[in-house]
Amino acid sequence: VLIDADNVSDRYIKLILDEVSNEGILTYKRIYADWTKPSLSSWKNLLLANSITPIQQYSYTAGKIATDSAMIIDAMDILYSENVEGFCIVSSNSDFTRLAVRLREAGKYVIGMGDRKTPQAFVVACNRFVFLEALEKDKAGEIPLESVTSLDVIKDAIKQIVDDTSDEEGWCPLSDVGNTLLKRYPDFDVRNYGFTKLTPLIKHLNCFEIKSVAVNENIKLIYIRNTE
Repeated sequence: VLIDADNVSDRYIKLILDEVSNEGILTYKRIYADWTKPSLSSWKNLLLANSITPIQQYSYTAGKIATDSAMIIDAMDILYSENVEGFCIVSSNSDFTRLAVRLREAGKYVIGMGDRKTPQAFVVACNRFVFLEALEKDKAGEIPLESVTSLDVIKDAIKQIVDDTSDEEGWCPLSDVGNTLLKRYPDFDVRNYGFTKLTPLIKHLNCFEIKSVAVNENIKLIYIRNTE
């Protein structure tokens, strides 16, 4: 996890780490800034509490941000160490677009995180992109619709996925639908649309039939098929 402190609020740190922990073990947790700035003093306790390593990067020239270069160099060093399977780049800066592309070319899974103003180029360069506002349950609704893939586009994509991958009766596993959506639209996250799970979103679209199949007492598989 590589965090650009110049472009991220400290209130998101715990939420970011919790979200990325769902993907696996966090081997590196680094955050980059010019820590001599008084405005960053509030970060100290957060970094200690979450075992994040602060990386000092002086601003050599006024008006120029040097942390980007430091993050990119460290990311490439980590890539060549072959110790990780994926990267999480936390920034709203489009300067990391090429880095995300390069890491994916090397076969690494790349998660991007940034605010709702993150340029689309960086969003689509990642395997998955999470808007930081979506991590706050009471703020998810503040993400403007123009910042994310529209529900109409998502609905049409789901219909196509079901048509392409369903069985002879038209049923398709909902898990397959979710995985394919994420591959097509890196910014797809049900929280962007005010939902916590994919099933309620499917019900909201009101053009799919849903069935649940019990595998055992604890596991149920959800299937959907087109009704239109």
